[in-house]
Amino acid sequence: MLNSILVSVIIPCRNEEKFVEKCLNSIIVQDFPKEKLEILVVEGRSEDKTREVVERYARQHSFIKILDNPQKITSFALNMGIKQARGETIVRMDAHAIYPKEYISKCLKYLYEYKADNVGGLWITVPGDNNFIWKAIALSLSHPFGAGNAYYRTAGTKEPRWVDTVPFGCYRKEIFKKIGFFNENLKRSQDMEFNLRLRRTGGKILLVPDIVSYYYPKSNLRDFFLHNFEDGIWAVYPIKFVKMPLRLRHYLPLLFILLLPLSIWPYILISFYFSTKIAFRERDVRYFFAMPVVFATRHFGYGTGSLWGLIKLLI
Repeated sequence: MLNSILVSVIIPCRNEEKFVEKCLNSIIVQDFPKEKLEILVVEGRSEDKTREVVERYARQHSFIKILDNPQKITSFALNMGIKQARGETIVRMDAHAIYPKEYISKCLKYLYEYKADNVGGLWITVPGDNNFIWKAIALSLSHPFGAGNAYYRTAGTKEPRWVDTVPFGCYRKEIFKKIGFFNENLKRSQDMEFNLRLRRTGGKILLVPDIVSYYYPKSNLRDFFLHNFEDGIWAVYPIKFVKMPLRLRHYLPLLFILLLPLSIWPYILISFYFSTKIAFRERDVRYFFAMPVVFATRHFGYGTGSLWGLIKLLI
């Protein structure tokens, strides 16, 4: 029965030349019937060769289509894809990730079996190569000290559970008619805001640890800091548009920054404690020295970004 459902995969995409090919390859080999699958890559006028790569795949595979996103923003891309999608089920994917071949099949299975409105799985961060700093960044994003209590990053259970948000997501298309589309005022946090709205209208979000995607984080400390800074801004600034806060975990880095210098000393102790455990687990003493730097890049980036978001909100 599930194999008869038409599925639309929507991939917002901009400047992903290094990763979009891996993403598309992982989707093409999905065990879901290709005649019941369409892939809509919503391309945000990239400044690299992303569009050329996607166009080549579109010529080779009739179920891959490319849409133009002149706004260059993810929320616009998602809404454009949803409105043009033919499928009754929407799977939102990210060009910066790869997916096991059963990803789509499992999403549909749990979506209909549990009568959920949104289904997602674990978001495992992996380095793109053997670069040591890239490995350390990936480890920080899968550790509770770096990721907080987000179950999709550090799930401590093997059983499906109802949660507040999941990465990417598999939705019944009808839900967008019920509660609206992604908020186009938001450059970031659009998925979390949508899921907050979904839950407030009685919707159910299911996290399934058996569903896994592998995400490539930023590969160096500079880009990692800037990415977290942007995330921090859009953890606070969306209140201007949506009048609803995110979860407490999104504001802890802001509290850390606001409480400096009192917070720095316990922070240093905790950071070195977890870094020591990671170094022992990985059997590599370099992590003892690298992880505190990576954790600090994550937390200071996010925290100062949140502070800037708060300032923008107030002025």
